Amino acid sequence: MIDKVDFFKINFGKYEINDIEGYKKLGGFQALEKSLNNGNEWIINELKSSGLRGRGGAAYPTGKKWCQASKVISSEKIIICNADEGEPATFKDRYLIQYEPYSIIEGMIIAALTIGANKGYIYIREEYKYLHKQTQCVIDICRTNGYLGHNILNTGLDFDIELFSGAGAYVCGENSSLIESMEGRSGQPRLKPPYIKQSGLFNLPTLVNNVETFSAATSILRRGAKDFTKYGTSHSKGTKLISLCGNVNKPGVYEVPFGITLREIIYSLGGGISNNRNLKFIQLGGSSGALLPSALIDVKYCYSELAEYGASIGSGAILVVDDSNSLLDFLISTGEFFWHECCGKCVPCREGNRQLLKLLNNFKVGKGTLVDLDTMETFSHVMKNASFCGLGKTAPTSLISSFRYFREEMENWV
Repeated sequence: MIDKVDFFKINFGKYEINDIEGYKKLGGFQALEKSLNNGNEWIINELKSSGLRGRGGAAYPTGKKWCQASKVISSEKIIICNADEGEPATFKDRYLIQYEPYSIIEGMIIAALTIGANKGYIYIREEYKYLHKQTQCVIDICRTNGYLGHNILNTGLDFDIELFSGAGAYVCGENSSLIESMEGRSGQPRLKPPYIKQSGLFNLPTLVNNVETFSAATSILRRGAKDFTKYGTSHSKGTKLISLCGNVNKPGVYEVPFGITLREIIYSLGGGISNNRNLKFIQLGGSSGALLPSALIDVKYCYSELAEYGASIGSGAILVVDDSNSLLDFLISTGEFFWHECCGKCVPCREGNRQLLKLLNNFKVGKGTLVDLDTMETFSHVMKNASFCGLGKTAPTSLISSFRYFREEMENWV
């Protein structure tokens, strides 16, 4: 058994959501108080020391990102919390929104203080409609208690937050597509530069971070970077929320230290494979993530080691698939998802997803050939290298990893 880790989850379920005093008794807004007392340089240095990376999938260093945003000169800046959790098999952000919303807002306020922003938005996915009312209630409570609005806590900081509902498009998880949709246009990625840190929402400098990133920043600044870095490895510091699901006995949201093995996650936390089946593969990071075979179950869950095997942390999803499942059916399902969610802007993604799905279905009806396998592999790498945004670049990841680890099985489709 592994020791339980509760760096972020320590307060989950210990107070009523409409009780801001309950949150404060458990250390709520202490991070904001420390930030106000110590200043922007301290905030950035703590985040850099913690090694915190963005939790939305790109894993960009948070301290570096906030530092860059703070150096952009503008009288108006915007902060967006990306709660458009559209990655299949990912649900840890929903858990945070439901059980620890104040920490998200506190993190956004601290970010506003750091970069000089005066307006914030929580971009929440339309499918989380049942959480919209609760989130708006928490925003209103924070405003009533002086944590949002004009002259926050008599510090001279003006910052308010507005809730914005997405329309369900997966591509809007990409920051510039998200901003396009907020401005009333179709959710399609923007050409860069200019980068959104310079010209984002309404052409204003914009900082976008994931739900978990803001919540993690709050916990780190409250407890200290040294406390956070007691966990993890030298290159992957701290802990991470994961969404564990699939053919596992105990699916759910878990907090794990970086450096734990996939075996420990599946068997110690997840209670093993359902119905005592054998593990076939694990998909890491949602549908845009790689498939790792059962032979790699002792790989460590950290950025550097997963990268060696063509995988990544991504969204924090860990989908466990047992040997009763068909690899071909799984890849077809993934292909259908990306074909449906493709925005159509660029040829490599639009036509690549269409052709890959067509070829996979040829194998399903017994018409696929070895040449088709080679064609799929070529298309996959073209998409990865030539697509306009992250959706197209990562859509073939499951297929690329399948060629790496399951080629013999794929050749048996012929």
